[in-house]
Amino acid sequence: MNTFTKTVLFTDHDGRARWGEESVPLNDGKPKARLSQLMASGGYQLRESPVGFRSDFHCTGSPQWVFILRGQMEIGLQDGSSRVFSPGEHFYSADVLPDGATFDSTVHGHRSRQIGNEPLQTLFVRG
Repeated sequence: MNTFTKTVLFTDHDGRARWGEESVPLNDGKPKARLSQLMASGGYQLRESPVGFRSDFHCTGSPQWVFILRGQMEIGLQDGSSRVFSPGEHFYSADVLPDGATFDSTVHGHRSRQIGNEPLQTLFVRG
């Protein structure tokens, strides 16, 4: 069976953002072009972030796919770790604020920034 690896940014049981991976079965299509099942989406947005862009820590408001179209995006977590995504790479951002929690910028969420010498262009597809 063929699968697609879905990189997921999620909120763990302690309220902190973590990285994980999920396998998405590719059971449809033809042997030379395997497809997943059709997934629902809630629309999409394009964004351009200038050289030097940097966000504060925040949670994802609504789970969404993030596809890097141009430039590089670094995602930093509360534990000090970070991952860099380049054109053609993706992740599923689902680190929402836990139910009943009040946002604490020392515990919750992630931060993002543009790195390199070209603007960052991203495509967000709501899950």
